[in-house]
Amino acid sequence: MKENEQSQQLEVSVDTLNKWQNIVDIMAELVGIPTALIMRLVESNIEVFIASQTDGNPYHPGDHEHFLGSGLYCETVIKANDKLLIPNALTDEKWKNNPDVKLNMISYLGFPILLPDGKPFGTICVLDNKENAYSETYENLIMTFREIIQSQLELIYMNTVLGEKNKNLSDYFAEIKMLRGIVPICSFCKQIRDAEGNWSEVEAYVSKHSEAQFSHSICPSCMEKHYPEEHESIKKQDNDG
Repeated sequence: MKENEQSQQLEVSVDTLNKWQNIVDIMAELVGIPTALIMRLVESNIEVFIASQTDGNPYHPGDHEHFLGSGLYCETVIKANDKLLIPNALTDEKWKNNPDVKLNMISYLGFPILLPDGKPFGTICVLDNKENAYSETYENLIMTFREIIQSQLELIYMNTVLGEKNKNLSDYFAEIKMLRGIVPICSFCKQIRDAEGNWSEVEAYVSKHSEAQFSHSICPSCMEKHYPEEHESIKKQDNDG
């Protein structure tokens, strides 16, 4: 499975989306910044999944960039799987030309959001249009919100996994149901008649009505009947062994 394939498969409910919207809105209000985001990996891109509904926020849900080589703050967070704090990108040679600066977002604090299996989902972050070192209190606040989101992702993830297992079980029971009951079979040639009145070999009938596959061998009785010499040789080898 590709690194972010599981993230794409997770369906986040409207109720959960509303809760996450509240989280980013509260973060932006408490930290006093224009932008709080939840970013998500989607195929080869990273996109804005949830954006705070605050004045001056230049980001909108669905905004996206190619992930690898994007130069975004969040790319570094996900690759390093660690916190990233940039108090002022304009005074940092590494960050002064990054794409977020073009939107006047010169300070950044972000943390990775992980799926239960340790693979990346995206990030949770705040950005400011002025220099901001972000206090330890703010860091703890964002980490707490991240834990809430990861806990909810774990429930979504487990429901997805269980749903797939239940689907497989349903398919299995459907196969059993197809093959249960009285099967009309010819007393002589052993062909089976299907619901449409067509006759077919046992292998063809079972393969059509289930996912079973056949491998052919020879039972001891048929071996003795059709290949008596080989049967005696095998029997002798077994006795000698």
